[in-house]
Amino acid sequence: MPYKQRTQCRHPGCPVLIPVGSKYCDKHKQLHPDRPSAVKRGYTSRWQRISRQYLRQHPLCVRCGRPAQVVDHIVPHRGREQLFWDESNWQALCKACHDRKTGEEDSRPTYEY
Repeated sequence: MPYKQRTQCRHPGCPVLIPVGSKYCDKHKQLHPDRPSAVKRGYTSRWQRISRQYLRQHPLCVRCGRPAQVVDHIVPHRGREQLFWDESNWQALCKACHDRKTGEEDSRPTYEY
């Protein structure tokens, strides 16, 4: 009789085995809500076009000076459209610097006002 495959919960340090295809155990599921698609978060074809134009005008990462690949929101927009489209809230970053910045932001608590 075949056995059901299991994988480990993705929550850091959690040893619980869960069914393949799941990401988190029941205990940690509420801590990791499903993330909406990029388009639902505002990254539409319009954003792609405008961000490419921005990167042509700002080709270097503002942190390390390497070629920029990402237009980053300095203050995370968290769905606020006005902040999303505010060019004064944009900066050009290389992927490594963007991933580092995003990881730091995601590890801090979020305060909604």
